Amino acid sequence: MAYGYESDVFETAMGTLEITFLGHGTLMMAVADKVIHVDPYGRVADYSKLPKADVILVTHEHGDHLDVSALETVRQEMTKVIVTESCAGRVGGAIVLRNGESGTADGIGVEAVAAYNIEHMRAPGQPFHPKGVGNGYILTFGDTRVYVAGDTEATPEMKALGTRADRIDIAFLPMNLPYTMTPEQVAEAARAFRPRVLYPYHFGDTDTSKLEVLLKDEPEIEVRIRRLA
Repeated sequence: MAYGYESDVFETAMGTLEITFLGHGTLMMAVADKVIHVDPYGRVADYSKLPKADVILVTHEHGDHLDVSALETVRQEMTKVIVTESCAGRVGGAIVLRNGESGTADGIGVEAVAAYNIEHMRAPGQPFHPKGVGNGYILTFGDTRVYVAGDTEATPEMKALGTRADRIDIAFLPMNLPYTMTPEQVAEAARAFRPRVLYPYHFGDTDTSKLEVLLKDEPEIEVRIRRLA
């Protein structure tokens, strides 16, 4: 438990990684005296009471992911803010990563993975999250890789992570309709790239027990349910 929120701890080559589940699509990570905030959102946390960020990641421009007020509360002068191109005009001094690009922030590898809809549409031909706009991020902490997928479906780019030698250790996959994935789609994605630990997140009213049932015969994929509705 960290700052009154659920948290889990993992040992990495960089040191102990603590992941705090603030809620919705919002996470905080701490490793080697560095603090990473993902999609800070003022409706799930009082950022004035949380540690300042060394790194901030923003997955896309929707208000429950790009909350400028929360971001600025947790930001400090030396904070590295990594955003998508759609967010750049609203966050001064940010670093833009486009789909497929990568970089390093305070010794932490950051890779942007395309996040978008294939099936779920706002209107015919208008996906809730168009291709090329949003990012998921793979964070590399020494020998441990954490994938925060953002608002996305089970895209070819996501499934292709299973063809790489550097396996994903911890994955956060969204599971709320109509905007992202069903439990069946999350299970399909997980079978494709086989994370060691899988957290459904940003799941709203979705019944998370369905995912546990779908993956009960996959002992190499540990499903963990935390308060991330």
